[in-house]
Amino acid sequence: MKEDSLEKLRYPIGKFDWDSEHSPKTLEEAIIKIKIFPLNLTQTVSSLTDKTLRHRYRPNGWTIAQVIHHLADSHMHSYLRFKHAILEDTPSIKDYEEAKWANLPDASTTEIDYSLNLIKALHLRWVFFLKELKFKDYKKSYFHRERNKYYPLDTTLLIYAWHCDHHLAHIRNAIKKGY
Repeated sequence: MKEDSLEKLRYPIGKFDWDSEHSPKTLEEAIIKIKIFPLNLTQTVSSLTDKTLRHRYRPNGWTIAQVIHHLADSHMHSYLRFKHAILEDTPSIKDYEEAKWANLPDASTTEIDYSLNLIKALHLRWVFFLKELKFKDYKKSYFHRERNKYYPLDTTLLIYAWHCDHHLAHIRNAIKKGY
């Protein structure tokens, strides 16, 4: 497979734009994406067969089911990182090895209902939390030790709005290919 084709499979909507605008309007749009994501995801995957859920959206990538379980894991981490950043002075956060998490038994099964339910509940609570923050709160950050990088919450919010669209595109592209 050509490198540019593989890159398009890895990043179907493009890579995250680190220079994106951080206005109150763009943050509100990101919150809306996080709010509607569980419904979009559930509608996209509700009629998929086990065979389709076992399909890898790209060579050596995760199965569609693993992507769904990854979304639950990743978004739980992000929600907690937001809370730590609000309640602590620039906390250091622990990384998690998402590839290893994706191979644990609870994340490698085609049973996806529990992750969809978790995502739905988590996003309801996350959006409630996000809407209560003031614009200045989004300037707080956490420190990612493994990447040696500070993550302001406004950037993190935009990353996770992108993350929703990114993985939804993985799933939709695999479905379009008839798997």
